[in-house]
Amino acid sequence: MAAAPEFSDLSAVYVNCTLKRSPQVSNTQGLMDASIALMRQHGVAVEAVRLVDHDVATGVFPDMREHGWATDAWPDEIWPSIRDADILVIGGPIWLGDNSSVTKRLVERLYAMSGERNAKGQYAFYGKVGGVVITGNEDGIKHCAMNLLYSLQHIGYTIPPAADAGWIGEAGPGPSYLDEGSGGPENDFTNRNTTFMTYNLMHLARLLNDAGGIPAIGNVRDEWDSGERWGYRPTPDHPNPEYR
Repeated sequence: MAAAPEFSDLSAVYVNCTLKRSPQVSNTQGLMDASIALMRQHGVAVEAVRLVDHDVATGVFPDMREHGWATDAWPDEIWPSIRDADILVIGGPIWLGDNSSVTKRLVERLYAMSGERNAKGQYAFYGKVGGVVITGNEDGIKHCAMNLLYSLQHIGYTIPPAADAGWIGEAGPGPSYLDEGSGGPENDFTNRNTTFMTYNLMHLARLLNDAGGIPAIGNVRDEWDSGERWGYRPTPDHPNPEYR
């Protein structure tokens, strides 16, 4: 088997969108910790954030204090970690078959930063890698994951293969991931998906890092606004192939 690439210069931030404040037990954190441990084993610098522990305002602007909120932990406490990380993993629970309200707030605040630019003039999340961890005791892993993975790629993250992992146990009310006898930490399907996701995140981050990110051709907003079109031509006068 080929030796694993060197990952020790990479960084990752895991944002847990549980509804439970610390120090309450978070089942989502339990599964995220398995992925975090694997990254740290390979030297990746990992930061774990429980979003609900921070006074993050609701909204879609970089600093909601400029839009009527008295406090907002996002620009000073949360955003710098996400901005500087090569990898972002969003973790959250399923409620009523969907992502938690805290998860949605995180996505909205990420969206608020999507107009920021990186050193190449691209949107801020270009060249970064995203993944998702979902837990619960009701159906909805794939629904929640596809919503988050779409959101991440839309704002500029690159998504590797098999970029999500989760555990829900038996459908319907039942034990949560960390509950005694749940079978969650021993579940081979979940453990396999968590391992594949973690390695694929590191592999893709390695590739992008070594390549200097996404090439800045055909995707720089300021150049487009200045008239650059990189060879794109307007549609013909009659784009309808049925036109006669």
